Amino acid sequence: MSRIAYVNGRYVPHRHAAVHVEDRGYQFSDGVYEVFAVANGVLVDEELHLQRLARSLGELRIARPHADAVMKHLFREVLRRNRVSNGILYLQVTRGAAPRDHAFPKSARPAVVITARPARLADPAITARGVDVVTIPDLRWRRVDIKSVSLLPNVLGKQIAKDKGAYEAWMVTDEGEVTEGTSTNAWIVTKRGALVTRDADTSILNGVTRLTILRLAREAGLSIEERPFSLREALAAAEAFLSSTTSFVMPVVRIDGKPIAGGTPGPFTQKLLASYRGYIAR
Repeated sequence: MSRIAYVNGRYVPHRHAAVHVEDRGYQFSDGVYEVFAVANGVLVDEELHLQRLARSLGELRIARPHADAVMKHLFREVLRRNRVSNGILYLQVTRGAAPRDHAFPKSARPAVVITARPARLADPAITARGVDVVTIPDLRWRRVDIKSVSLLPNVLGKQIAKDKGAYEAWMVTDEGEVTEGTSTNAWIVTKRGALVTRDADTSILNGVTRLTILRLAREAGLSIEERPFSLREALAAAEAFLSSTTSFVMPVVRIDGKPIAGGTPGPFTQKLLASYRGYIAR
């Protein structure tokens, strides 16, 4: 079946989907995006994604292209036309097309692209054995809390991880603090049983899955600390894991080749993963 994309008011064959050469997302990375997990035909945490979309658009002073009700209709139509019941839905909104100039154009209309494809989320085989991460310097701009399409440092970091046979790269500041992964949030569990993840300041993206994990952990009465943690602390942690829309809760068993918790997924992480899977099933 041919895939279908939504591009600026039209449903078109995916292979012919295109935006204007002067779209500001293409020329300036002047836009934002969201990636939704689709489980059994349902968009997971749809409201949280829409709230973050609205925040990102507001921070960049891009007008919201549609009301949430309209966006939800478009999402479901793209899923229906692509027959996706389990996979991902991608949304991108840019400032639109205008003659190239750094300053905001006066008349551009936001451009909207929506695609969907089947995908296997959080492969159980990978989750069961855990993954490796490597560390790289955090060289990004200082507003990574905005889910901007400007992802070149993330792309380079992900390729470094791939080249080294790792699942992900965790970014580390000059002060030795872990911020997050190239497309994931970073977590550790201390030896005294506290769940630690960096607080949602401008140095990380406040992941939607991150927010759900925090809520589930609080409901379970777990000890939570939202604060920076160092690479040294991560290497000495009882457990570590990463989270994202597509990875869910993924155990980290080695950092830069050094085993964490004996090199196997820990019980704390496994409990959170089970809780998150239960949430998805509901």
